[in-house]
Amino acid sequence: MEPNDTLSDVPPEAPAEAPAAPVRTRPRGRTALLIAAAALLGISGGTAIGYGIQAQRPPSPLPALSQTELAYPAKALPADKVPAPLPASQDHQFKTDGDLRKLIIDRPAGWSEDKDADWLDDGWMSVGDLARGYKVEDGMFEYFLESDIRRVAGAAWTKGEHREATITLTQFSSGTDTTAEDYAVGQRSYMAHDDHAGNNGDLVKGSGEGRYYLYGADLEPGYEPFYRARAVVHRGDIMIEINLYDTRPISKKDIRTLVERQLERV
Repeated sequence: MEPNDTLSDVPPEAPAEAPAAPVRTRPRGRTALLIAAAALLGISGGTAIGYGIQAQRPPSPLPALSQTELAYPAKALPADKVPAPLPASQDHQFKTDGDLRKLIIDRPAGWSEDKDADWLDDGWMSVGDLARGYKVEDGMFEYFLESDIRRVAGAAWTKGEHREATITLTQFSSGTDTTAEDYAVGQRSYMAHDDHAGNNGDLVKGSGEGRYYLYGADLEPGYEPFYRARAVVHRGDIMIEINLYDTRPISKKDIRTLVERQLERV
């Protein structure tokens, strides 16, 4: 998956395998047919004898059930012994089922809203805009729909003349699938390639396998240097991606601070 800007592409589908060459079977002569007929009669005769023997035997009693009744409490717990529900601060589903935009960290001091971020509409990002960040747009759009994507919240900030930051929270429907984790794993899978970050990145504390990366400087004659940092983590049914861009070097602390704060918020 190779991104145009912030995201990656779906790997091209493997070409269909060539159909196997048909296998010629040996012609069946009279000897083969006689052997097959004898075998069939032997099987049929044995089956008939077996049924006859079984019919003469007395029926075997069924074993007793191992569980005679369901193990429900005799009565409900008294009100003073019913466990209290989890507080909202500890109930992940309570947090993520609300306004997803409120889970994006507050804009740090010194940063401003990026008014040119036309991919955002009141803090929301459409699935189409998310897919357009990939070279294989139609393939990614289909992938998101098949993965039961739920919604995408985002933020875009600027600082100084050239520094930019983007945050996206991509949420999938909750269930037994690990879609958000799989999405994050797929995004990290190519980051060590030379045409991307070119390194394995650093682990984000408390995120499991979440990582942040510094890209090498893009130095093209006639243009200002271009630097980039990226973080990809997931928490539950949400995949978190953070990108930083600048014409000046970006430190590990810059991207690490943002992603650690965002992970704690989610």
